[in-house]
Amino acid sequence: CHGNAGRIGPHVRPAVSATVPDATLAAAAPPSIRRRLASMLYESFLLLGVLSVAFVLPYLLIGMIWEIAVPGPLLWLHIFIVLLAYFGWLWKRSGQTLAMQTWKIRLVSANGMSLTTRQVFLRYSLAWPSLLAGGIGILWALIDRDRQFLHDRLAGTRLIGQ
Repeated sequence: CHGNAGRIGPHVRPAVSATVPDATLAAAAPPSIRRRLASMLYESFLLLGVLSVAFVLPYLLIGMIWEIAVPGPLLWLHIFIVLLAYFGWLWKRSGQTLAMQTWKIRLVSANGMSLTTRQVFLRYSLAWPSLLAGGIGILWALIDRDRQFLHDRLAGTRLIGQ
């Protein structure tokens, strides 16, 4: 029925259930704060490319062809949506962005199950004020009992090391 999903091999990934928590994931230790910050820094460089293609290039063309400028609030909305699509798709699909894969960090629900769409949207939405309010949501990890960021605590998600 599932073909090779259960076999472990060099090119076959194990089957993962979205409804049954993996005890290993639920008990996994969080990555160090230094590792998470390094991943965020690397992610910011990757996002320059994403935003160049999905944001800067289209608005340069709009400005050159139609000689108009898009109002500021629409620009911010566009950035919010582009980044939501980027993070949302990757977090929902595998729990990892490229930077998270590089730094061996994975995003799971608090109980180790796959993320729900609600959790993905909630985490993404809460991460903005968490970062923009002087990084208070990041600093929260220094006092959190599980060393999780504030937006993870509120969204019911957690970062784990692999």
